Amino acid sequence: MSLTHSTMKVGNYRLGRTLGVGSFGKVKLAEHEATGRKVAVKILNRQKIKMLDMEDKVKREIKILKLFTHPHIIQLYEVIDAPNDIYVVTEYSPGGELFDYIVERGRLSEDEARMFFQQIVSGIEYCHKHMVAHRDLKPENLLLDANNNVKIADFGLSNLMQDGFFLKTSCGSPNYAAPEVISGKLYAGPEVDVWSCGVILFALLCGTLPFDDENIPYLFKKIKGGIYVLPSFLSELSRDLIGKMLVTDPMRRISIEEIRRHSWFQARLPRYLAVPPKVGYDREPIDQNILAMVEQKMGYPQATIYRSLIQNRKNVYTAAYFLLKDSKLTLDRSFVENAAGMGKPTSMQRESKRQAPRDTGLNGSADGSPLNARSWIIGVHSRLPRAADVMMEVYRALSALRWRWKSPSHQPFQIKVIVFDETQQVSKDGELLQCRFTLQLYKTTSGFRLDIIHRLGNMFSFLYACNMLLRELRVHGR
Repeated sequence: MSLTHSTMKVGNYRLGRTLGVGSFGKVKLAEHEATGRKVAVKILNRQKIKMLDMEDKVKREIKILKLFTHPHIIQLYEVIDAPNDIYVVTEYSPGGELFDYIVERGRLSEDEARMFFQQIVSGIEYCHKHMVAHRDLKPENLLLDANNNVKIADFGLSNLMQDGFFLKTSCGSPNYAAPEVISGKLYAGPEVDVWSCGVILFALLCGTLPFDDENIPYLFKKIKGGIYVLPSFLSELSRDLIGKMLVTDPMRRISIEEIRRHSWFQARLPRYLAVPPKVGYDREPIDQNILAMVEQKMGYPQATIYRSLIQNRKNVYTAAYFLLKDSKLTLDRSFVENAAGMGKPTSMQRESKRQAPRDTGLNGSADGSPLNARSWIIGVHSRLPRAADVMMEVYRALSALRWRWKSPSHQPFQIKVIVFDETQQVSKDGELLQCRFTLQLYKTTSGFRLDIIHRLGNMFSFLYACNMLLRELRVHGR
């Protein structure tokens, strides 16, 4: 996403392109200014909500999202109230809908289908533990993040459950709705989500729906009668599980707990999903380092951030905390996944080995190129234990120097920096450009190397900027 100076701002976010359009307004891609993290901002028009008499529905969806912190449920960061609109800031899922994933690939392998299904069941089990029934589970409402992990979304038709009370609203998509829902019967909640999960599992494994008909009365007849065909290519265990989920009698239908114990579900079950979620047990310890970083970047008092986290608020303070924490976790995860590959130099690494000096001083280029050459690379070594620690120290230094930077989402160890200075010429954007350079982190046998690669601008300005950055890293770094 290209964000310009004219981009609309809402709170701490710069809005970008439109991701989708709904009944109440648009969903836009946005960027949190301090962390650079991309988020999705749902813009709900107050007038349209009132005209459609949907005020209670919107309040309920926001209330439900505020309850949740789960790796496979879309995360709510904050809600910004404005006179004409409500801005709901949530996690951005660049992988799109699971529906499109299935359409593009057709039926999935058992292992891939099981991975998605395990994540879906874990998220729905978490909802049920918080007494929430989703009631509109379908691949269109299951989003995928950058690593193809499921994020359960769209809680607009969800409702809170109460012991001893039943729900009766007929809602959701007909193809995924349980027989008792389309029949207008009372239901508790969890059992209708189990039925929808059964339809989704069928779709994952077969690439088609078990109940489908252009004629709605015939479709309802198939659903109420449980009339569907299991393809012969399905394994015996997957056939058994689907058959136990798509039982028309809700009293005989398998429960989430029983799904968990099923042999097909248990195969290749990741460790973090092996233990059922517990209400009140899902809050992770507050990271004091992240608190300090938020205070440094945003100027928010640590005590205020801490209090908001303890009270499970979804506000500007907690949003900054979780977005910065997500940035750090993404970096750590990317480093672990790429650690093996970092042992073999990429083309950029091979280039830097030819050109960059191996020590940490401003020694010029290794090949003796002139001072105005754009291929200059300055290298600095770090013995910090993790790539994330190095990158966070670099971000801190850049923030202290008040330089502009951005980090491409596909290059977590690269930062593009622009330095402005009043003594230099005006750039084409009307700003005072000093130089541009790229920071690239590499793994070495003795730790990490940070290369400073000249891209644009006067070479002496580049050397001066390098000196400022290295001094900031030496004075405040570890």
